[in-house]
Amino acid sequence: MDWHQLWVIVSAPDNVPIVAMLFLVPFFAWLGFRQALANDRLVVELEADPKLAKTHHRKTWPWKPHWARELHVWPYLLRIEFLATLIVTVVLFVWSITLNAPLEEPANPNLTMNPSKAPWYFLGLQEMLVYFDPWIAGVVMPSIMIVGLMAFPYLDSNPLGVGYYTWRQRRVAIGSFLIGFVTWIVLIFIGTFIRGPGWVWFWPGQTWDHNFVPFEVNQDLPDIVARWGLRFIGFQPWKGLFGAAMVGLFFVVAGYLTHKLVTRTEFEKKIFQRTSLLQYSVFQFFAITILWAMPVKLLLRLLFRIKYVLVTPWFNI
Repeated sequence: MDWHQLWVIVSAPDNVPIVAMLFLVPFFAWLGFRQALANDRLVVELEADPKLAKTHHRKTWPWKPHWARELHVWPYLLRIEFLATLIVTVVLFVWSITLNAPLEEPANPNLTMNPSKAPWYFLGLQEMLVYFDPWIAGVVMPSIMIVGLMAFPYLDSNPLGVGYYTWRQRRVAIGSFLIGFVTWIVLIFIGTFIRGPGWVWFWPGQTWDHNFVPFEVNQDLPDIVARWGLRFIGFQPWKGLFGAAMVGLFFVVAGYLTHKLVTRTEFEKKIFQRTSLLQYSVFQFFAITILWAMPVKLLLRLLFRIKYVLVTPWFNI
């Protein structure tokens, strides 16, 4: 186990943001959930006592007994933002002084680096190329993510949870965001610390051997099923029809599970009743495509060595 090489990778100047992200993301997630659960306990208390709800504050933090029920932007918010600006500026100054910029020699078309990796903020896209066709990984999926984030505020019919942290009143929104965001963090982590020369999978501590040739047989799902006795599936057009049936079945199962999750409580059922069919259909499409398809495709490739489920002359999924 070459732990020295792992330390070299972790301590590289261009990998510092990713190492910091691995600590900052869990910390701020914990901090947000801590405030959300405190607010949820306060919501339950006020719902049980309507008389107290008329005079009591609506947030557990930031609030003190002698403060008004609502805090003004000045001086409370602007003071915190000003202090945050100073702290970030100092951190960036220290960072730029202590770490050299990861600049390399001019590009040489006769000598390609191995592994050749994109900047850390694009490594998620580069890792997606392992699981999807290039045009799907580089164009379709990123476009769906961007359009989904733009459309989500217009699809959300929940009037609560605005201006304060809450999990009880925002399970669907927060849960959806966390699944998508954590999946993207995982892809960046894999592309940075796991993928070595030839984009081969090396566990942390393994030596990055440029001569290593992995014995991995990746097959399409129709070919695997064909070996089980259904020989006709291995030939066109049944191969494509079988893959389309599996993708359709996946959408049905994922849509059903999503529906059960978003209508799990009475509160969420009321939100579902406020949502129009168009809003709900668009939400289901983005939820299935982003929150279900990407993790499932990743697991199929890594655990079962399944390259594609749907194979056609034009595109593969």
